[in-house]
Amino acid sequence: MSNFHRYLTSSVSVAAVVIAGGLCVSPSLAADNGVADDIIGEILVTARKRTESLQDVPISIGAVTGEQARNFGADNIVDLSRNVAGLTIADLGPGQSQVAIRGVSSGQVVRDESSRKETVSVYLDESAVSVALFTPDLDLFDTNRIEVLRGPQGTLFGSGSLGGTIRYITNMPNLNEFEGAVEGSISTIEHGSESFALRGAVNAPLVEGKAAVRAVGYYNDYGGFVDAIDHDGSIDKNVNSGEKYGGRLAVTFAPSENLTVTPRVVYQRLETDGYPRGDVINLFLNPYTTTRPAGTFGSLQQFRQTPEGLTDDFLLIDGKIDYEFDGATLTSVTSYTDREVDVMRDSAQLTGQITGVLIGVPTLATMDAPLLDETTLEVFTQEIRLASNGDGPLQWLVGGYYIDQNKTYGQTLDVPGFAEAFNDLTGAGLTGAASNPLSNNPDNLFISDFDIDMRQYALFGEASYDITEALTATVGLRWYDFKEERTAIIAGFFNCGNDLVNCSTPVNLRDRTTSDKGVNPRFILSYDVNEDFTVNAQAAKGFRLGGINDPLIEGICDADQAALGDADIERFKSESVWNYEIGFKSSMANGKVVFNASAYYVDIKDLQVSVRLPCSSTIILSVPKARSIGLEAELFAKPTENFDFSIVANYNDAEVRKGVSLVDIRKGDQLPTSPKFQISGNATYSQPVSNGLDGFISFTVQYVGSSYSFLLDQRNDSTLPINIRFGRDPNDPLAINFPTKLDSYTIGNVRVGVKSVDRWEVVLYANNIWDERAQLALDRERGGEGRVAYLRNQPRTFGLSARTEF
Repeated sequence: MSNFHRYLTSSVSVAAVVIAGGLCVSPSLAADNGVADDIIGEILVTARKRTESLQDVPISIGAVTGEQARNFGADNIVDLSRNVAGLTIADLGPGQSQVAIRGVSSGQVVRDESSRKETVSVYLDESAVSVALFTPDLDLFDTNRIEVLRGPQGTLFGSGSLGGTIRYITNMPNLNEFEGAVEGSISTIEHGSESFALRGAVNAPLVEGKAAVRAVGYYNDYGGFVDAIDHDGSIDKNVNSGEKYGGRLAVTFAPSENLTVTPRVVYQRLETDGYPRGDVINLFLNPYTTTRPAGTFGSLQQFRQTPEGLTDDFLLIDGKIDYEFDGATLTSVTSYTDREVDVMRDSAQLTGQITGVLIGVPTLATMDAPLLDETTLEVFTQEIRLASNGDGPLQWLVGGYYIDQNKTYGQTLDVPGFAEAFNDLTGAGLTGAASNPLSNNPDNLFISDFDIDMRQYALFGEASYDITEALTATVGLRWYDFKEERTAIIAGFFNCGNDLVNCSTPVNLRDRTTSDKGVNPRFILSYDVNEDFTVNAQAAKGFRLGGINDPLIEGICDADQAALGDADIERFKSESVWNYEIGFKSSMANGKVVFNASAYYVDIKDLQVSVRLPCSSTIILSVPKARSIGLEAELFAKPTENFDFSIVANYNDAEVRKGVSLVDIRKGDQLPTSPKFQISGNATYSQPVSNGLDGFISFTVQYVGSSYSFLLDQRNDSTLPINIRFGRDPNDPLAINFPTKLDSYTIGNVRVGVKSVDRWEVVLYANNIWDERAQLALDRERGGEGRVAYLRNQPRTFGLSARTEF
């Protein structure tokens, strides 16, 4: 029996046991106890681009309403992941979260991977906003719900929905009601500083029933909790603080019963003063130096010589038009995104390792070396679709999609005074010509500019037919055609190759093109065992577009280039998956219990894996075969009027099935950033404390299993070999092995508050109540010889929030 059939049989067998268990328990739970149906409440979703009940959608989907998110204390996608099975978030700091679903992940994205594309598509209502690294850290205020569609959604949502799709569904203008809300919070971080936030929303009809406007605004001040040790021994406190502010403005016009037009503007700016990085080994400060002062770090300390930070300006202008015909609805969605992300990093460890060790000029190793990464993104999209709106046995949808995207990315490593000092020491004639044509500054040791244009056309359709009253079949198909054109210019002293003394104009120019076309089908069968229990099975294909690798830096990366030999690494292939799943959705005990579960097997072809070379350059290679097999389950229950709880869990075994000997990727390697097991639970108890006033307490706990940041972190018995050379006598070298496996962790939050029938509430909360120090990701420079660090979670935090609605 093949591996595929064995794993699929295992999945189906496990799912069958779970389904049978659900059927067996249903009669006792469903006994009439005099409690009304739908106590937990129905959630309406648009996962298939039509409005349906969550329990009626025949695919695995998680949904959290805006009210539920508030009750959980969820302010962002990281908080949200604690309440959705199968959703994994690599929290690299505000604005830098990386998302994976069902273990379909190729590793942590670093900042200089301009070619990398996302595995999970993220939408704000109907507009795609995801980028592989910089998925917008959108504020959840005035959000109607968040939908998490598990498994590939390539038929309806296209490229990037390889593992699934996340949709933020905001509240649209209400044509008939004046309403609004104001919310504020303040908190303090142990070992850190204070945070506060203020948010507001207002909805006003302009012409009752015909036009309305809805405006949302927010400001968040993030407290920091990581301290930076400077080269002179001084300490800068809470360097990872920041702020986020923005808003949304939407206007809905309904000139007739059939026509609705909603233009909207969304703006957000995020600024951080640093990163939540806790150093363990740093080129300039570590316990192994003998010719320099040795030192160690606390878990929330780092070394830096120059200020760091991130700014992220996000602008979205979109518009949606709906026109209802007899039997069908025509929808047009147009969007324009303009985004600029600037990342400033202290690159002294990287530069110092190159100049002090590789080039052999240790007296220049400690010079300040700020590295600026600049990314701009302009995206235009247009989707037009026609969907049936009747109640007949046949439901259908057809549409077309177009995207035109321009992305620019550049790096500038400016080391003031380097050229003069280097020339004095070596007699070289380093001049500004080394950085032509991008600049004329000899201290620009590295400078690059990438321009990437991508266009894609797609046609899609999906139809569902009720074969019987209980059995429904769904078939979908998407055709796509894309082309990407890329221009790269790299210059600067570090691109001089081996001729450093005579470095003049070391420009590296490369123009490349890649393209692809294909189809993605989906097949679904759904069977209603009874009105409260539905079984579904699905086979669906998803895809991620291929791309073009950045050229390796000459000289610095010569050894790595030689190790790669004649391998063609200029381009990497499009990635595809086939997802096979079976699951059920059930409602029991007259609506007091909802239990949904799925088992899945994901067959991955040409997995795009990020390989971080020792020279610090990153390339993307295609791993021929990988797979992910797992189970996910969600239980929601309200056993009494005053008590409710939920448990969500997933087990995921994702691994390589055919490796790449060129870089020692092996069969059986665990796919990175994807723990095998996650589980979280929430319990809330409420009790009237006076007339019109209810008190409540809520507790949430999440366990996340161990994982790796990169695929190759599993080599050398899951350690990173590091040579300690700078700061030691040349006759006394030291080699150490640093563990690369990220430990499991458990985080708990508690909330206590009161709610009034007059629509106000006050909440006291404590997050990370046992002050867990989680290892969220492994950070490194030059293979670890420049720096090894962990990205850390926020320590224990106490806060107060208040909200009123009108």
